[in-house]
Amino acid sequence: MNLEEYFARTGYKGSLEKQDLETLTDIFQHHIRAVPFENLSIHCGEKITLELEHVYNKIVRRKRGGWCMENNQLLGWVLKCLGYDASFLGAYVFNPHQNAYASLMTHLLVKVVIDGKTYIVDGGFGVSYQMWQPMELVSGKDQPQAPGVFRFTEKNAIWYLEKMRRKQYIPNQNFSNSDLLEKKECRKVYMFSLEPRTVEDFRFQCTHLQTSPDSLFTKKSICTLQTTDGFRALIGWTLTETTYNYKENMDLVEFVTIEDEAVEKTLKEKFSITLDRKLVPINIKGFYTI
Repeated sequence: MNLEEYFARTGYKGSLEKQDLETLTDIFQHHIRAVPFENLSIHCGEKITLELEHVYNKIVRRKRGGWCMENNQLLGWVLKCLGYDASFLGAYVFNPHQNAYASLMTHLLVKVVIDGKTYIVDGGFGVSYQMWQPMELVSGKDQPQAPGVFRFTEKNAIWYLEKMRRKQYIPNQNFSNSDLLEKKECRKVYMFSLEPRTVEDFRFQCTHLQTSPDSLFTKKSICTLQTTDGFRALIGWTLTETTYNYKENMDLVEFVTIEDEAVEKTLKEKFSITLDRKLVPINIKGFYTI
């Protein structure tokens, strides 16, 4: 494993000497635009494991993506190698259908401290909830970014992330009531404490999420990648491409349904992913919104 190979994967050519916010942001943005958030292994007969070398080989050498435990673990390793004060946290994701946060800590985050300020770096959420810049850990402050306005609030040592979105224009009216569309303008995303975590804290969750019939990730095949002006996502057979702020306070969300025989080509052309095994797409109705 080496940094030069990782940066060749993400296309980052900037400074490796500075441990400042500007460099961190640049490294982070190259990652989220090169490495998809995806769970395709579950639906093509592979097992997701959390050994760092396996994650590195999958993302860097096989040019795949991963979920939060893979993406953020790799990002954390990169940042530590560069000399950043980086550590892991664990979050509980909000389930809008149950109007509650999950009881299981399933989301791995990276905490970075620069010049006494704490930032959350999360390269593993995907779609419109994917931050584009490290977020300063301050309570009650709106932090506008290209995807929308993010905000942390703190109560009794628990931190909550929420996001305010723009209005959406959907040209294909056949999808105007899609369950993939978020209806609320303000959406809770996850909650977390500042208790330090290790990858070992996520072993059970990693197995559970890819085997339980109740898991979102066994119900949907997901591949999503940030672009320079939005993101694209393939959920089952539904391909969406979102352009942020294409008109004032409005995002463009384009939907198309693809055929089975076009899935492999779509993954290659839209996400630069080539799978070793055949994907079996799936999209059982659930609480996942883009």
